[in-house]
Formats: sequence, C-alpha cells, structure tokens
Amino acid sequence: MHTKPADQGTAAMEDPVAHLWRGTAALRVVTLLFAFGNVIVERDDYERPWLAWVTIAAMVLWSVFTIQAYSRESGRRTWVVVVDVAITCGLMSLSPLIMTDAQFLFDVPLITTIWAACPPVAAGALGGQVAGAVSGFVVGLSTYLNRGGLTVDLVRDVVLLAGAGLVVGMASSTARRSAVRLAQALRTEAATAERERLARSIHDGVLQVLARVRKRGTELGGEAAELAELAGEQEVALRSLVAAAPTESTVDGDADLRPALQLLATSRFQVSTPATQVMLPAATAFELTAVVREALSNVDKHAGPDARAWVLLEDLGDEVVISVRDDGPGIPEGRLASAEAEGRMGVAQSIRGRVEALRGTLELQTGPGEGTEWEVRVYR
Repeated sequence: MHTKPADQGTAAMEDPVAHLWRGTAALRVVTLLFAFGNVIVERDDYERPWLAWVTIAAMVLWSVFTIQAYSRESGRRTWVVVVDVAITCGLMSLSPLIMTDAQFLFDVPLITTIWAACPPVAAGALGGQVAGAVSGFVVGLSTYLNRGGLTVDLVRDVVLLAGAGLVVGMASSTARRSAVRLAQALRTEAATAERERLARSIHDGVLQVLARVRKRGTELGGEAAELAELAGEQEVALRSLVAAAPTESTVDGDADLRPALQLLATSRFQVSTPATQVMLPAATAFELTAVVREALSNVDKHAGPDARAWVLLEDLGDEVVISVRDDGPGIPEGRLASAEAEGRMGVAQSIRGRVEALRGTLELQTGPGEGTEWEVRVYR
C-alpha cells in the first residue's frame, strides 16, 4: 500500500518525542498505583491517615490532568511541567505531617514515593537533558528537606532522579535532531527528483533549441553569430543551474557551499566542486560566495572580454580552499596599492576584508602576462 503525500506530511509534523510522552503517562499510572499500595500497607501506622488519603486523592487528580495534557501537543508546555514539579514537591512536603518519627527512622517511603520521579522525566522530554537533570535535582532536594538527613539511600535517590531526567532529556534531544535531519533529507530527495525531472524537460526542449541556435548562428556569421554567442552563454547558464546541487542546510545552521558557487558558472567561467557536500556555517558560505563573485567580477572588468576563469573548491577536512584563476593580463605591481590609495576599495573590502573577517588567509599570485590567481583558505 502506497503512502499518500498528505500522510507523509502528517507523519513529518508529529512530535518526534511523542513516544516519550506516552512513556511518561504510563510511568505516572504505574507509580501512582505503587503509592496507593504503599498507603494501604502503612495506613495503620500513619499519624494522620486521613491526610494520607487526601494526598493520594490529590495525586490521582493531578495524574489525570497531566496524562491528558501530555497526551496532546498543546498540553506539553513549560508551565505545565513547572507546576508538575511544584505540586510534586508540595505533596511530598506533607510527609512530615502524615508519617511518624518511627517511620522516618526506618526509612518508610515518603507519601509520594516513586511517583515523584515523573516530573523529571516530563521535563527531560520537553526541554532536554539540562531541564531533566535540574528537575531531578529539585525533586531530590525536596526529598532531602523532608527526610531531614543525608543518607546513602537519599543520595542514591537524588542521583537516580537527576539521572532519569538527564537520560530522557538526551533521548528527546537526539530524537528531535534526528527528526530535523530526516525532514531535511526528505526535502533534499524531493528537490533532487524535481531537479532531475526539470533537467530532462529542459534538455529535451530549451537546451536543444539553444544549441541549435548557437550552431546555426555560428555558421551564418555576422549578426547571427552574436545571437549564437548569447545563446551559447544562456545554454551554459541553464546547464549550470540544472547541474547545481540542491541547497541544503542543517539544524546547526550549516549550509552546503557548492550550489552557490556552481551557479556562478558561465561560458567563460568554469566551476569545479567536490562530489560530496562542503558544509560550513551559512554566514561563512555566503561570504565565500561573495568573495568568488567579486573575483569573477574583476575578471569581467579588467581581464578583457575573452579572458577565461576557473574556480576550484577543495574540502581538506579541517579547512576549505577556493582558488580563482584567470588567463588575463595579470595585475601590474603596485596596482592594488594605488587603487586602494585612490579610494577604489573593491579588492580591499570585498575580497581581503571578507577573508580577514572569516579569520582565513588570502594569497594572490599574479604578474604581467601571467594571469591572476586568488587562493582563499578558511579553517573550520
């Protein structure tokens, strides 16, 4: 049976930690039953049995409310979890009024027993490992204040409460990151499929027409040759657009540098990139693209209409290297310094300034008749 697109969208929008919330609801029921059984066992020894039953009734009501709230995305709110922690600690604080000194002496469980472990789990599911651990520590501190003494068992309980919140929080954070990555992968797959479909359509239509115009115009010469040249440029631009990798980004704000550089290719400018992604912070990728665009613009302005340029992107693991080389006349010695002194800041600001802001390095190799090559290195 095939899944409809609408079903896929619904699945993608589902809370990735919904299973943790269902587990929290189940834990609440199980621990409530344990607390109820504990009161039945200890009821004859309590100093105020009626208050114990009132506390259990309050625990039942709050459990019903939180189970309903945590079962819906609209109910999974910070204020609900904070109130959950506060009510749990408040009910726990009734233990000294309910229990006798002898029960405290023999380490009889507090009135909330292990029901108090639920808020740290909920906090971890909602806010991640820090929220879960902090909630576990708060509940553990409340246990210490109500016990009135520090014992090995108490330390164990605090560690378990904080650890439970921490572990559930780590699981929720991992699940959310995985869900984002899966959504990105699905979008990339869809974009790639659509790009391939468009590529086939363009190849069978527009590109063939442009290629025919270019060929026929070149044969005719004259003004037709000028049209042929324009058609050739548009053919190259379309091929670059179709061949460019889909734009991708990650949950951490990284972006693939390749697509932006590939779109700079023309009939005169060739761009070579790795087959695999070159992920950088989105701001860094934007600035590096601007550096390459400015270098190619300088080729247009100063190297002549027949000059060609080659852009090479290399991913060396701990650094990214971009080379922009042209076969123009080169830059005479002292030309850049004089241009900067005259207030023409294109190279100084658009290229050198951007690279310095990225804490990268910039090398220029040029000379009369030798062309120009810029090499940019940015460290990860």
